[in-house]
Amino acid sequence: MASSSSVLSEDLLQCSICLDVFTDPVSTPCGHNFCMVCLKECWVSSSYCQCPVCKTKFRKRPELSVNTFISGLAAQFKKSVQVKSSRVPEKRSLKHTMILCDYCSEEQLEAVKSCLDCGISYCETHLMPHETAAKLKRHKLMDPVENLADYICQKHERPLELFCRDDQTSVCQFCTETDHKTHSTVPIEEESGEKKTQLVKTKAEVQQMIQDRLKKIEEVKHSVKLNKKSSEKEKADSVEVFRSVLRCIERSQAELLEVMEEKQKAAERQAEEFIKELEQEITELKRRDTELEQLSHTEDHLQLLQVYPSLCSPPPTKNWTEFRINTHLRVETLRRALTWLRESISKDMEKFVAIELKAIQQYAVDVTLDPDTANPYLILSDDGKQVTHGKKRQKLPKNANRFNRCDCVLGREGFSSGRFYYEVQVSGKTEWDFGVARRSIKRKGDITLSPEDGYWTVSLTDETEYEALDSQRVPLSLKQAPQKVGVFVDYEEGLVSFYDVEARSHIYSFTRQSFTEKLYPYFSPCDNDRGRNSAPLIITPVDHHK
Repeated sequence: MASSSSVLSEDLLQCSICLDVFTDPVSTPCGHNFCMVCLKECWVSSSYCQCPVCKTKFRKRPELSVNTFISGLAAQFKKSVQVKSSRVPEKRSLKHTMILCDYCSEEQLEAVKSCLDCGISYCETHLMPHETAAKLKRHKLMDPVENLADYICQKHERPLELFCRDDQTSVCQFCTETDHKTHSTVPIEEESGEKKTQLVKTKAEVQQMIQDRLKKIEEVKHSVKLNKKSSEKEKADSVEVFRSVLRCIERSQAELLEVMEEKQKAAERQAEEFIKELEQEITELKRRDTELEQLSHTEDHLQLLQVYPSLCSPPPTKNWTEFRINTHLRVETLRRALTWLRESISKDMEKFVAIELKAIQQYAVDVTLDPDTANPYLILSDDGKQVTHGKKRQKLPKNANRFNRCDCVLGREGFSSGRFYYEVQVSGKTEWDFGVARRSIKRKGDITLSPEDGYWTVSLTDETEYEALDSQRVPLSLKQAPQKVGVFVDYEEGLVSFYDVEARSHIYSFTRQSFTEKLYPYFSPCDNDRGRNSAPLIITPVDHHK
């Protein structure tokens, strides 16, 4: 009778899910066997039950019971494997990690070299002939590998010693005499050396990319940290402004109610005084009425004639026809209270604008004037930060980007995304207009400043007339003449806003615009006006500490 170890095979007792010997084997109705835990986990992760091998679907989950016969065989196999493992522990523990000698007939020892010519891996003992026999010394040896066939030409059964650069593949010596005869081939070590050199360069590039990204991560983290700090400050400022507004409303409400209550009490006091006087007159009139009644019934004619002169007319009283209770107009009182409230809230709103302006100033960019776009009458400073109108036309090269009639110039830098902000000093001028313009604007002949024509600007004319040059011109009522104007653009939001930097107040905003091309800062100092408007427009640095 054959022994159990010769009959049993790991393949026959192997679960097709975990690829290990069965543990608590169960059988499906279709006849396949699995570990109970493996099959249950397989069914739990699926919306229906099916055999993992033949894919037979079961309408109802089968009842699973351990197959005692297969379980017994699996236990017996595991026991036999443990006995064998105890005899050769080294080989069992290292069979997946070491290369074994192909020449050993009994207990296989660890290979120390693989021969590409022989296609065999040798232990130290069986390698001796390759170190002593002259013919075998010419064989190509390498560190032992498991997949030795991959290092041998499948067509000629020779070592892959060369590399074909034309086909980018490894070849043997015979390949260079046939299919790769005219190709550029080099020893595989040489190609490997060049590839290693390239790998070093690639590795350096990858490491640099890693460093760049680590640096970027730090920048982003730092930016988030700063943004969080700034956001906390802005939130605190905003909360304080809202609290101030609420206090203002509550105070206004309380004062309004107090005034209305006081006026109501005054009306009641006045009414009480009137009633008191009227009651006194009524008492006096009733007394006179009684006296008249008595006199009308007297038989003493002499007495009647003597008393009559003093009773012939009513006692002195006031003329109450024009007297009215002083009922104050509550609507007028409310109107005055709301006017005061509006003024108070307006002051608090200025605090909001100050917070807003401080937040957008972080998007400040360095703007310089582009001389290639400047009208010939305009004079630009050497640093490109100032522009003024001269009295004489300059001789400048013809340029498709240059404004030839209108007194304007664009910034050198264009923006097609994100947010940007810059400030312009306008003090001393009687006329100006500036803002942003799209790249494709008309530059020759007369131009019209409007969003439809690609301009988003505000202007000053006649020294005091401020306007936003929107689709329809919007007159601007400013409390004071701005000395420095800030321009903020949010490209994605379609927003262009103007601010009085010194007053920390909002001037005007173009909203819901659609930007599809680059935007450039736009400036026009306007005509010199015989020296009255000779002051320059100056692009100034942004002070973030205000």
